[in-house]
Amino acid sequence: MINRRSALSVTLATGGAALTGAGLTPLLAARARPATTAHAPVAPAAAPEKFRRPMPLLPEKKPTGRTGKSDVYVMTMKPARAQILPGVPTDVLTYDGHFPGPVIRARSHHPVIIRQRNRLTVPTAVHLHGAAVPPDSDGDPMDVIEPGTDRVYHYPNRQPHAPLWFHDHAHHLEAENVYRGLSGSYLLTDATERALPLPKGRYEVVIALRDARFDENNQLAYAMGDRGRNTLLANGVPYPYFQVAARKYRLRLLNASNQRRFELRLADHSPLTQIGSDGGLLTAPHTTDRIALSAGERADVVVDFSRYPVGTGIVLTNTTGTGPADEIGEILRFDVVRTAPDPSRIPERLRTLPPLPRPDTERTVVLRMDEGGEHPGAYIDEKEYDPQRVDARVKFNTSEVWTVTNANARAEHNFHLHLVQFRVLERAGRPPGPQESGLKDTVHLAPGETVRLQAVFDSYRGRYLYHCHMFEHGVRGMMATMHIR
Repeated sequence: MINRRSALSVTLATGGAALTGAGLTPLLAARARPATTAHAPVAPAAAPEKFRRPMPLLPEKKPTGRTGKSDVYVMTMKPARAQILPGVPTDVLTYDGHFPGPVIRARSHHPVIIRQRNRLTVPTAVHLHGAAVPPDSDGDPMDVIEPGTDRVYHYPNRQPHAPLWFHDHAHHLEAENVYRGLSGSYLLTDATERALPLPKGRYEVVIALRDARFDENNQLAYAMGDRGRNTLLANGVPYPYFQVAARKYRLRLLNASNQRRFELRLADHSPLTQIGSDGGLLTAPHTTDRIALSAGERADVVVDFSRYPVGTGIVLTNTTGTGPADEIGEILRFDVVRTAPDPSRIPERLRTLPPLPRPDTERTVVLRMDEGGEHPGAYIDEKEYDPQRVDARVKFNTSEVWTVTNANARAEHNFHLHLVQFRVLERAGRPPGPQESGLKDTVHLAPGETVRLQAVFDSYRGRYLYHCHMFEHGVRGMMATMHIR
């Protein structure tokens, strides 16, 4: 566990920088770098050719057994080498040796137990993002798994279906640990979702999107807040192709980037049907030509490739973010290679959400980051994260409305609440669009923007985080603690 004594020793070694500030980051984060790349040159790798390699399917993790009613998994965090670019393999940090991590498929009301084995040289903490779990299994940033030790996480799965994901959350290490590979997917399903005639089996595909920057030795180059991450990866491969049949596919999209926001479109601007977001299915499908995902957000999208003749290639593009258009403007290409029967369809109604209760209280949250300087500070309500401090006291079994504001003039943020899925009430004073009408756990905030959301705190008591999910903003202090009791 990262305790006050060990953190203080690092603080003194770095010249007395504040425990919660950026000064602690370089020394701790250096431990996360594979030894072979600690002094890698900063010259960039050659740009990879696009659409030359297939996009792999993420491996599905299977349980090793059962204990009572729980499925039991054993997962090992370990270093590995991945063939990301041509030539020299890239050193990565992984769950079970996979980059990105595997997919776990779970069912509501069927508990899961995961023994996480840390065989890295750095502390880790595993957070199941979007899940309602007891506080001792939430992956608190200070409650870490030390190198060479194990930790058991209990996931009761007492919530409806949702496309969850898991990632490292060890404070001051999480940004680099996730950047180097520590993330995976956790698809929770239930009877409501399974009863729908949506695309299934090989026609349901998880796609983890992210950016990266590589040095001339093909190694991941990490720098805090780096805006030069100009290589886009889909399931760990830069600019791949993916062969599809001329029929409907369900694409489970995850933005696993540290801070990049995507705006996804098909190159011909043909329609996409969004059926779900962070907290599962929307109440009704939403037809659109674009899907916006900030870091940590998910979208459940159906694409009907039957409108294209066999032999067609359709590029999934990105129309936002920093970087040259030839590097960040295209992500992957879908190649229609065959016909196939398609019994799937998209119902007009997907699920029913309960009405929101009358809120018991309201509170405001202000996100702000220094805009300038070599090591800008990041704050929630003008305070940097202090793990010893409680910032919000929430009464159990109540509903609250949170008004969250990005106080910056230039910097984007987003906002993630642990433990609960919430409903967006307003964005910039207006009702949310259809894409945000379902359950959410992460929302984007443009500079100067305000979002109002409502959550019900009726699952567990204890301490949980709320923070910006642009990892490097959290590392710099944009996190806070709520105590539910």
